[in-house]
Amino acid sequence: MGSLLVGVSFAKGFAAGLKIPLIEVNHMQAHILSHFIEDPKPLFPFLCLTVSGGHTQIVRVDDYLKMRILGQTRDDAVGEAFDKAAKMLGLPYPGGHLIDQYAKNGDPEHFQFPDTEMKGYDYSFSGIKTAILYFLRDEIKRDPDFIKNNMEDICASIQHTLVKMLLGKLRKAARETGIKEIAIAGGVSANSGLRKAVMKMGSTEKWNIYIPRPEYCTDNAAMIAIAGYFKYLKDDFTDFSVTPDARLSF
Repeated sequence: MGSLLVGVSFAKGFAAGLKIPLIEVNHMQAHILSHFIEDPKPLFPFLCLTVSGGHTQIVRVDDYLKMRILGQTRDDAVGEAFDKAAKMLGLPYPGGHLIDQYAKNGDPEHFQFPDTEMKGYDYSFSGIKTAILYFLRDEIKRDPDFIKNNMEDICASIQHTLVKMLLGKLRKAARETGIKEIAIAGGVSANSGLRKAVMKMGSTEKWNIYIPRPEYCTDNAAMIAIAGYFKYLKDDFTDFSVTPDARLSF
């Protein structure tokens, strides 16, 4: 919330000083609209799996500013699950990207972790975090060097389970809506395991896949600008009573 307060205050002062309109931008909506920064661009309607440290959502996108959440996490975001798992492994926080690096040389099916089944298109990632915690606790009792000796396989197995959970619901949503234009967005969409897995599933399911370049997956100015651009075209401005909201919905 602190950074949002600073940003909104600066934007208000900037708009007032230059006598230009003020536009409010939804952060997660901007992640989705990052697909329109460059070609190729998805066709409407499309489904977007938005995955970050704070959010995990499957969103149906019917127009630039017409979006509806079909499913989302009921507790922790997948990005948080990656980072907390990395912390349990003794990796620097946030360490989701380090799990991705180690996973490249590991066996994704060497260790088994339980996934959580939720109704509809919703997710839950709190259970797998607990499972990883207990798994590491038990293995370290038997071998104090367990993590050091198995880091790559542990990371690959964790990543495999999380990606499998993400794509299982995405496939369900795509099949039941009949939509074959599929996109991913948000910081976790830079994960190489997720990118490869969604491409593989897309080939099987006959999807058209859209993945932003890594620099447009993590938080960036371009995605905010493109969201502001589409709101500007619709004269969708706000006034100076606007306040930041760290949990703003669509």
